[in-house]
Amino acid sequence: MDNITIEWVTDGNIEQCRELCNELMAFQKSKATIAPDIFDRMNFDTRMKRSYESALESQVIVVKDKGIPVGYVFSSIDRVENKKVSYPDWAPSKDPETSKGFYPDWDALPDKIGCLNNLYLRDEYRAMGLGSKLFALSMEWLESFPDADLVFIYVSNGNDEAYDFYLSRGFTFSHDVFGGFIKALYKYK
Repeated sequence: MDNITIEWVTDGNIEQCRELCNELMAFQKSKATIAPDIFDRMNFDTRMKRSYESALESQVIVVKDKGIPVGYVFSSIDRVENKKVSYPDWAPSKDPETSKGFYPDWDALPDKIGCLNNLYLRDEYRAMGLGSKLFALSMEWLESFPDADLVFIYVSNGNDEAYDFYLSRGFTFSHDVFGGFIKALYKYK
């Protein structure tokens, strides 16, 4: 663990997460029981980069081993009004009548929400407590925004380990997204 560093991206250089994000999409595809082929349309450019660039605020933290990225967490603050009826290009269905989107049908959603978008570590780094550390750093940042009281996490279908991880940290199931392709979890600050 002597060579492990945790670094905040302060210069906008999220390109260092490209390979890791693409590995995450492949990992999610390998776990998926619903529409695994959809992950072929999901990659660094369509998921992380697009979300990073459109967010009001973003935070990326990278875990490195001897200077080489081996994991990361990406979190953001977004406006719900801009995304309430939007569907990403990779979405399995874009029909609001048959496919519930990212946000629940609650009567009142806050204007701004926090989102833990991606948390990924390569296999050999998963039993070192780094995932818990990245999660804690992400939550600390998300909770620092006084006008964003609600945090969402979206877990791909079949990734039961991640789903259970977030439930054990106080998150609650909200709804299925795109017919169960993704499970939405939420937590109020």
